[in-house]
Amino acid sequence: MASTISINIVFSGGLELLFGNERNHSVSIPNFVPSDNSTCSTPSSSSSSTPPSDNVVSSTGAGDTKAADLEYLIYHLRDHLLKERPELFMENGTIRPGILVLINDTDWELEGEGSYQLCDNDEILFISTLHGG
Repeated sequence: MASTISINIVFSGGLELLFGNERNHSVSIPNFVPSDNSTCSTPSSSSSSTPPSDNVVSSTGAGDTKAADLEYLIYHLRDHLLKERPELFMENGTIRPGILVLINDTDWELEGEGSYQLCDNDEILFISTLHGG
């Protein structure tokens, strides 16, 4: 079994502007991640020039891990792909209100929101419904 999961990420509705004006991203994250959602020891996204490490979860020494979930992915995106204005993407440890999240074309509320356990080749779509004024 692979030690990482590949996830396809799509940003739409203007949200892509916060992520280097790129709509589509492919990221690799470890199967098991730190329980505190610390992202300092995860593999890089495919848009980075650094290849993923085989030894991906040796982070804080505490050793508390969990299966990779959407909550962790949100922190990973903030820490590794977001280029500007994190307050427009996250609020109070989750996705900001006004951003729709679809997991394989299904509303994340039907899938358990942040507790959804990620699977290899999942597609996560973030759509901003907020428009300036």
